[in-house]
Amino acid sequence: MKPKKNPKKDLGRKSVLFFQIGLILMLLITWRAIEWKTYDKEAIDQGVVQFDQLEEEDVPITEIQTPPPPPPPPPPAPEVIEVVEDDVEIEEEIIESTEVTDEPEIVEVDDVEPTPEEVIEDVPFTAIEDVPLFPGCEKYKTNAERKKCMSDKIKNFVNSKFNTDLGSELGLSGVNRVYVRFKIDRNGKVVGVQARAPHPRLQKEAERVVGMLPNMVPGKQRGKPVGVLYSLPIIFQVQD
Repeated sequence: MKPKKNPKKDLGRKSVLFFQIGLILMLLITWRAIEWKTYDKEAIDQGVVQFDQLEEEDVPITEIQTPPPPPPPPPPAPEVIEVVEDDVEIEEEIIESTEVTDEPEIVEVDDVEPTPEEVIEDVPFTAIEDVPLFPGCEKYKTNAERKKCMSDKIKNFVNSKFNTDLGSELGLSGVNRVYVRFKIDRNGKVVGVQARAPHPRLQKEAERVVGMLPNMVPGKQRGKPVGVLYSLPIIFQVQD
């Protein structure tokens, strides 16, 4: 037996969908009904200004008061002219000139005393800033190296020139010492040789040998050549 209704046109299957759509429409209508508002036309202010309703406002006029000008100064008093009789003597006031009439004194060049140059006293060899240079010691750069080189050169020179046989000729024995003191002046020359020895002939021999030392480059203190004091002990032994 065939069914009377077409299964494709059965609305019962979509009843749930129709119910939901109807529920949504009812909720929407209810919400709009609650939110609906009405206003009286008289209560609406359309923002139109009536110029005839504005009250006229009196604006105060500000007056600027200008102070009166000051009165003019009084006219100067007339100068009083004193009339002097012809027989009255008038003392004339002498006005001294302020100009300098004296010619400046011209100082002759010969009259000017030169500033004395600073004189540096003789300096001991141990305290000199730049030691004298014995020939052959120029290759060293430091002050300590030059001191050692100079001491060695002087000692070797004196030992090679000193007559050590003089001690035996004088009847001396053992170790003998001769102390010599001299100065290397500002020109590098050996001057002022002084010796102290156990015999006068040894003293003269020491002075002779030290006087033969060659000229040297002078020592310097604060950049200026100065005299350098040097002490030299000569020690030799006489064989018995």
